[in-house]
Amino acid sequence: MNKKIAIIGSGFSSLSAACYLAKEGNMVTIYEKNETVGGRARRLEKDGFTFDIGPSWYWMPDIFERFFADFDKKPSDYYQLDKLNPGYTVYFENDKINIADNLDEIKSTFEDIEPGSSQPLQEFMDKASENYDIAIKNLVYRPGESPLELVTPQTVRKLGAFVGNVSKDVRKKFKNPKLISILEFPVLFLGATPSNTPSFYNFMNHADFGLGTWHPKGGMYEVILAMKKLAEELGVVIKTNAPVQKILVNESNHAYGLMVNDQKHLFDTIVSGADYHHSETLLEPQYRQYSESYWDKKTFAPSSLIFYVGFDKKLKNIEHHNLFFDTDFTKHANEIYEQPQWPEEPLFYANFTSVTDESTAPDGCENGFFLIPLAPDLEDTPALREQYFDIIMDRFEKRTNQNVKNSIIFKESFCVNDFKEQYNSYKGNAYGMANTLLQTAFLKPNLRSKKVKDLFFTGQLTVPGPGVPPSLISGKLTAQLVKKYSL
Repeated sequence: MNKKIAIIGSGFSSLSAACYLAKEGNMVTIYEKNETVGGRARRLEKDGFTFDIGPSWYWMPDIFERFFADFDKKPSDYYQLDKLNPGYTVYFENDKINIADNLDEIKSTFEDIEPGSSQPLQEFMDKASENYDIAIKNLVYRPGESPLELVTPQTVRKLGAFVGNVSKDVRKKFKNPKLISILEFPVLFLGATPSNTPSFYNFMNHADFGLGTWHPKGGMYEVILAMKKLAEELGVVIKTNAPVQKILVNESNHAYGLMVNDQKHLFDTIVSGADYHHSETLLEPQYRQYSESYWDKKTFAPSSLIFYVGFDKKLKNIEHHNLFFDTDFTKHANEIYEQPQWPEEPLFYANFTSVTDESTAPDGCENGFFLIPLAPDLEDTPALREQYFDIIMDRFEKRTNQNVKNSIIFKESFCVNDFKEQYNSYKGNAYGMANTLLQTAFLKPNLRSKKVKDLFFTGQLTVPGPGVPPSLISGKLTAQLVKKYSL
């Protein structure tokens, strides 16, 4: 029997769930509070410049291919994909390191910096590749309903990898602090420090060195537009400027509709891809699974201060993706996770898609996306944003040996308050819930409500976790549970 299904939000996980549910013949309607689809992955267009407001890294291309293949499509049916070389550049205090698009060159780079390190790197990457294969085949496509999902012949042999941590593993094999920073960097996408991330998650190093860094021409928003087109091809109806005010539940504890812009809409099943904490506030208290103290005790991925900057000239000494690790990594991490505060000397990330994609900036110009990771729920004021813009621009000019401040045409910013207001994000988090050992798989908030029938959740605060590829997977898992459990 085909059902009427409502989906709250239109980010990667919501669009993914919508596609899978529509493919099964259901009548699916998406409600998005903002003017455009995409959730946290929207686009800013200004004066001929184009910026991805949210996600800017295209990693794990196999996950995107697998998603589109489920609908007999390919990414190339919707957007052009280019592999970046170098994948990214890391700036340190006195030099920079380019990360090539293949492991042989990366091994050579490591060997130049730390003689004898190329063989340990190969061994480390062999293990990362093996873990990636296990993760994709045995773990991430499981819905987190039971701890037994984690028990397979492959994972049993990897038990030690869930007890150790990435930081210890890296330091056993490498001594040079720059190489250590580069190898620890990928797990930051999982929203936790390397010392608090289980060893198994070094499969992210395979995503980095093994699979490479890619760019969809036009930016990451092209992927959202592709998924929107696919969803509409499958019959999904998308309504924007449609904030959901309430999830309606009847006396039999069944979700049966939504209040949207003061109008009641009836459905058989509700899926929320909005912030999980916010989604539960749309329910009466007796129908919520998790208390405020539950959420407050969880480890959340960082928030961010982001600047979108238009420059009236081409910049020197930059690549598409640039990491500025020229200050103390451990200190900044402590200021995010252990003693939350505005960082004294922040690390930051700078992205210039116009270096490789001329469509994202006017001729002779550059678009700059600058991001500082922050602890969630910090005070957020215009004065603080301005203070930190000056801090990172001074360092950017110094590290890249050029003057750029006088070439700024405009800048816009996005920070904690914007994450809360525009995405109903809990504490203004940017990336969901961190993948720590006690927040993995079945220990995450459930995809299916324990208290309300026909109510499901998807997205980066639930299974499998933060990031764009996991969000695609989350949508698929939720759609499978809807098919399994929805009455």
